[in-house]
Amino acid sequence: MTHAEPTIEPRYGGYTRFELEVEFVQCLANPAYLNHLATQKLLDKAEFIAYLNYLQYFSQPKYAKYLTYPGPTLRALELLQQEQFRKDILMPGLVHAMMEEGIKATTGERP
Repeated sequence: MTHAEPTIEPRYGGYTRFELEVEFVQCLANPAYLNHLATQKLLDKAEFIAYLNYLQYFSQPKYAKYLTYPGPTLRALELLQQEQFRKDILMPGLVHAMMEEGIKATTGERP
């Protein structure tokens, strides 16, 4: 009788792929970071868009529970699926408006 070897999940810089994906997805809640991705032309690359699509699995409750700010994080992930948003996030006015909206949401202020 043979015993199966336990599978060891690969680590990247000491972290599992899931840990790195959680960290990256949470960064998407920051409008300034979205703007940075756009200015670096990452939002123009089909491979990067496919990766963002793959990360949609975080919208499932069993994964969303790992997100610190699931609302803004998942909303950003959803918006990044739209080509027009990926272009518009280059505009400082949109970045500022999104930041203001986030501040109001966390402080309980209403527009």
